[in-house]
Amino acid sequence: MNLNRRSFLKMAALSSLATPLLGRSEMLREAKESELSEAFEGSKKVRSVCTACSVGCGIVAEVQNGVWVRQEIAQDHPVSFGGHCCKGSDMIDMVRSHVRLKYPMKKENGEWKRISYEQAFEEIGAKLATYRKQNPESVMFIGSAKMSNEQAYYVRKFAAFFGTNNIDHQARI
Repeated sequence: MNLNRRSFLKMAALSSLATPLLGRSEMLREAKESELSEAFEGSKKVRSVCTACSVGCGIVAEVQNGVWVRQEIAQDHPVSFGGHCCKGSDMIDMVRSHVRLKYPMKKENGEWKRISYEQAFEEIGAKLATYRKQNPESVMFIGSAKMSNEQAYYVRKFAAFFGTNNIDHQARI
């Protein structure tokens, strides 16, 4: 980035104008005592793992009536040691998102339509069977760093029985 004196002065002037506006905003305030305490009565805390990437950082999810209502970082987690990236700290918002895919969808005639899980499994299975018959090497199986050694072994065996050596285990730990 090439920042000359004129650009620097413009940015400084803009930020000096924006600072008072942010200072008066209700968006920036100290958390209330009630927000820091157990705000959700009857909720329970569930230890889980972030699924944003393959690192597997620890999350303590607060669940009320089967709904994820709040989360905090697992301070004693052996992988993340109480840390989180921006994706992990935003996982709860992804779960609550109105654009989150919640059931199988299929595009027909340029329009997305909801299909059943049975139909989705049937179509995916039929497509995989076609690929296996034509050329099994056209398929790749990808593991997860959250899998145990035994699970990775089974995925590798499945790929071998399918007829391909195209497999990757994306371990990061």
